[in-house]
Amino acid sequence: MSASTEPAPATVRPDAGDRTGRRGRDLRPFTTAATLLVVAICGGVAVALTIGDDGYWAQGGLPVPDDVVRIGNVLARVATVAAMAVAAGSLLVAGLVAAPQASGTVDVQGYRALRRGALAALLGGVTGITAGWLSVADMSGTGLSDLAGAGPFGWLGAAATLDEPMGWTLAGAGLLLVAAGAGYALSWKGAAALGVFAAATALFPAAVHPAATGMAHDWSGDGSMLRALAGVVFLGVCAALTAYRIHGGSLAGAAGRRGGALLAGAGSVYLVAEIVFQVVVVWNGPWAGSAYATTVAVSAVLLALLVAGTAVLVRVLSSPRPDAAGRLLPVLAVAGAAVAALGVAGTRLVPPRFLVRPDTALETLIGWNIDRPFSALTMLVEWRWNIVFGTGALLLAGLYALGVRRLAARGVRWPVGRTWAWMLGCAALLFATSSGLGFYSPAMFSVHMISHMTLNMLTPILLSLGGAVTLALRVLRPAGRGNPPGPREWLLAAVHSRAARVLTHPGCAAVLFVGSFYVLYFTSLFDGALRFHWTHQLMNLHFVLVGYLFFWPLIGVDSAPHRLPHLGRLAVLLATMPFHAFFGIAVMSSSTVLGRNFYAQVGLPWLDLAADQSVGGGIAWATGELPMLLVMVTLVVQWSRDDSREAARKDRQAARDDDAELKAYNEMLAKLRQGG
Repeated sequence: MSASTEPAPATVRPDAGDRTGRRGRDLRPFTTAATLLVVAICGGVAVALTIGDDGYWAQGGLPVPDDVVRIGNVLARVATVAAMAVAAGSLLVAGLVAAPQASGTVDVQGYRALRRGALAALLGGVTGITAGWLSVADMSGTGLSDLAGAGPFGWLGAAATLDEPMGWTLAGAGLLLVAAGAGYALSWKGAAALGVFAAATALFPAAVHPAATGMAHDWSGDGSMLRALAGVVFLGVCAALTAYRIHGGSLAGAAGRRGGALLAGAGSVYLVAEIVFQVVVVWNGPWAGSAYATTVAVSAVLLALLVAGTAVLVRVLSSPRPDAAGRLLPVLAVAGAAVAALGVAGTRLVPPRFLVRPDTALETLIGWNIDRPFSALTMLVEWRWNIVFGTGALLLAGLYALGVRRLAARGVRWPVGRTWAWMLGCAALLFATSSGLGFYSPAMFSVHMISHMTLNMLTPILLSLGGAVTLALRVLRPAGRGNPPGPREWLLAAVHSRAARVLTHPGCAAVLFVGSFYVLYFTSLFDGALRFHWTHQLMNLHFVLVGYLFFWPLIGVDSAPHRLPHLGRLAVLLATMPFHAFFGIAVMSSSTVLGRNFYAQVGLPWLDLAADQSVGGGIAWATGELPMLLVMVTLVVQWSRDDSREAARKDRQAARDDDAELKAYNEMLAKLRQGG
């Protein structure tokens, strides 16, 4: 072979990651072993903290299970959280950090991350269902032999009636779905969507956290869910970026900045949510001799180190030479795994607050006490901050204002009416969830209906008129060729996705918008949804999303996947209006009190349940018609403006071509007369 055809020696890029040790040893075969070792150590720590403390079972009046059940349950939970984090982080890195090919298919490094995520999700699904199975024995005192004797699915009946077993079982089932989807997904959009879904499975066990009960359980419940979601993303991205570099991925440029942004965002949310949760569950409780207080103190030290390390890491990833990130990432991953293990151990330790005093009946049911009847004054002064929707409303308003400001800095004028509509929509969202409406709605059907109609009708109408998608597309810049997709690409992918096309179809959106009233309130769903804070939050989210999906194609400023002509939009609106009136009348005339069992347990002394429901039905009737009238007026105004713009366009065209279209039409008529 000649010198000109001899292949060049292989070289290692300087940004290819720490794939080799000082003596040239390939580190890739040891990543799986190191991960399993860290998980095993974390599981051992969690077992050591909980095995000698029986306070959880004594506090709840439950039989103390065997040590085998307790140890197996803790280990299964630690393994599930670890697999959940690796799955979510790997899929997010495959979809959002690794630059895809021109066709949208993930590249080699993204494919490796996708396969790691699929394997982790499969393992997490098995361990999650195992944790649910063991949780049944853990909470009921049933031995493993009894569970095994009930058959492979006999324990599901007990799990369906116990919150914790069902939470872990659903998390495991969700991870199995992620594993199945990851086996077919090859695009960055599919990988990112599966990563979000894998992270969301952490919400199932977090929503039924045993400490998120009693006084202020609305705050501790939101804190538990937010810290679980953000913690899984942070830990998973740390681990996934470590494996990404070891297997040759580069974090230089946009990839490093994207990974740093994910870590900074998830870490910030986790820190705030963790503080809120711990303040609620340890408030005014005794610290001395408390195993839970010890875990909180150790977690606080680790969190301080994580905050400092994350700040350094984000700065390094944004620098021209992100090589040092390869040494810092595994350290943060191990520290995050330790915090996660302490969190799992905390589910079997009694927080100090629960040792102080018993909760009142109202604190147990809704989280706080109500001392006076609802009125216009109490609606304005009795505020109860909703961590998810109150904070979300402020963030939405702030981001919108920032977008308008950036456009103004470029010399682009954004319509003032759109800004007012969006800000009023955010104010309606804030008021419906955090003012006196949010304070009284869990305990009174009439106030709940005011909040419902505000979230389902008024808020979506105003938000759809704000044109937030158009504003974002004008502000956000494209990621650029060769870079991983950025927020602009994420938004476009969501708007043009198959799910968006299906959900915004007028028929589907109308069925969801109208049918959800009847399905929720005239079935057993409503009575069950009243009992938990997370179901209240889910109802709020459902109301806003379904309303937005319905009004976006009708009057929204943004371009929707389905855009009917104005006459078709008016027909859809007129077809849905009677159903709201029928719903209000049905509630008013119903002889059955909706949610009677729950409202009777709340037992507000000044409240007559039947009369309150009749008021709620009248509110649904009246407040349902007024927003629809606003939509109809808006639709007519938009129709008129579009016709005016079309007429002006035709006039300009006629001026340019000397009215050629009209002349051609007249000539055609003349020829037809001659031929006739």
